[in-house]
Amino acid sequence: MAEARVKPRRESVVAERFGVFAECLLTGVWIAVASLGVVTYPAAFAAGARHLRRRTAYEGGGRREFAADFRSALRGGWAVGAVGWVAVALGWADVQAVRAGLPGGPLVGAGGLFALLGLAVAALRAAAVWTPGSRWRALLADAGRRTVLDPAGSFLLVGGAVLTCCSALLIAPLAVPVLGAVAAAAVAVEERYRRR
Repeated sequence: MAEARVKPRRESVVAERFGVFAECLLTGVWIAVASLGVVTYPAAFAAGARHLRRRTAYEGGGRREFAADFRSALRGGWAVGAVGWVAVALGWADVQAVRAGLPGGPLVGAGGLFALLGLAVAALRAAAVWTPGSRWRALLADAGRRTVLDPAGSFLLVGGAVLTCCSALLIAPLAVPVLGAVAAAAVAVEERYRRR
């Protein structure tokens, strides 16, 4: 007897895209919980980005894989998180210099905030391409080059960060799932750059 071949049922485009959006929101919650350790946010974004890359490639993955990726990314990611907080403190000091009216303060303040944004974008881009066994120093160096060479993608990530801040100011709980959308934007920017 001949076996009937059954074609796999494919989701509609709308259902597929909504599924990815819902996965982004869930990933944002995971990223927020994993970032509670103050210096763990780079590892959390790296694990979230890897989860979203698996999801869009139709590979398996879930909470356990996210946790394993987070633990792996945390090995060098905690140092990146600590340096990030030092950069934020220096940015705050720049803002205080501007507010104090020091000569040249506005120029130094603008330069400091621009550098802080560049570092944040480079960190997001590094987290978006992280894989287990990657060294954060090499990832950040490559991401810094891509940040400069792909200004359109970098501005997209700045927009995602601004959206997250605005969400937190308007409705604080909304900032948590939006973190997943920022991770998805970083993955999309890196994929776009890779295909150029």
